[in-house]
Amino acid sequence: MIIGVPKEIKNHEYRVGMIPASVREVVSHGHQVYVETNAGAGIGFSDDDYIASGASILPSASAIFAKAEMIVKVKEPQPVERAMLREGQILFTYLHLAPDFSQTKELIRSKAVCIAYETVTDNMGRLPLLAPMSEVAGRMSVQSGASSMEKSHGGNGILISGVSGVAPAKVVILGGGVVGSNAARMAVGLRADVTLFDKNVNTLRKLDSEFRGRAKLLFSTKEAIDEHLLHADLVIGAVLIPGAAAPKLVTREHVSKMKPGTALVDVAIDQGGCFETSHPTTHDNPTFIIEGIVHYCVANMPGAVARTSTFALNNATLPYILKLADKGYRNVLLEDKGFLKGLNVIHGMVTCEPVAKALNLDYTDAEKAIRMVS
Repeated sequence: MIIGVPKEIKNHEYRVGMIPASVREVVSHGHQVYVETNAGAGIGFSDDDYIASGASILPSASAIFAKAEMIVKVKEPQPVERAMLREGQILFTYLHLAPDFSQTKELIRSKAVCIAYETVTDNMGRLPLLAPMSEVAGRMSVQSGASSMEKSHGGNGILISGVSGVAPAKVVILGGGVVGSNAARMAVGLRADVTLFDKNVNTLRKLDSEFRGRAKLLFSTKEAIDEHLLHADLVIGAVLIPGAAAPKLVTREHVSKMKPGTALVDVAIDQGGCFETSHPTTHDNPTFIIEGIVHYCVANMPGAVARTSTFALNNATLPYILKLADKGYRNVLLEDKGFLKGLNVIHGMVTCEPVAKALNLDYTDAEKAIRMVS
């Protein structure tokens, strides 16, 4: 198979779909890899590094898209990239379609085979290609929140750890999955006063065993969240419904009642955000203030630590890239039901039910859709 790796073009996005080590593995399986010039420069890899690993370098994204049978990226294709997709071409990347009608319609129009990292599952129902970036984002959410609380950024001027004789920040985390649990580990490590909410009692038991009283672990109810939001200094939104739009757990009314200078970090912003007042921001301009509350809603948080993030992502995606290249998408998706869940759009059909529901589009069963077009 001919695999193309374009340079990412989203704001301050320095990650890359494949590092040289991944290229070497794919080439050893007999496949060809074309990499756009300077695609890895942001994380310290030169074109010569890719050439040494067996890749060929092309001068532009248009050349990559024209040549490749499969495009491997990190972030969702931007409008100029979506225009270059063609019928039957495989796109393997993060998509986050549920809150993004325009992207979804353009992927439908392209008739490409669009497989989303964030909805692939393993045999235990986990999200193996989302987990590495969720781990990074969860850990980053605390440092981003701590920065947002600084007075120079419009925050409350509270040091997250406190100091001798001065209380630490009250940190509220909504969700105990990969993002939330990693945020809690960071916040606990910084000696913050941490309260984490989740609806899964087994998740709470597991975290209780880990934290041993260093964090308060509460079952998520509207009443309990309402109470704790009023006293929070930092709130981290870490909820996820795979493939679907995030639920709005923090309303505009909540925001209006919170303490001035409180910081909100919406890690769910890729899926529309879990704060009603959220809208996506960029690393260039990461925060905005509503009702005196600082909102940090960067949609590609892990891009700020691009080298760590890229290596972690490649560790997870490489086995799936090899499967697609070795067997073809039809064979591998039909034999692996978890991988099949990653298929969001194929030949103009939406095959991820939560996406179809969120955007009021027709839904086609993924297996049926593959058989229809093969």
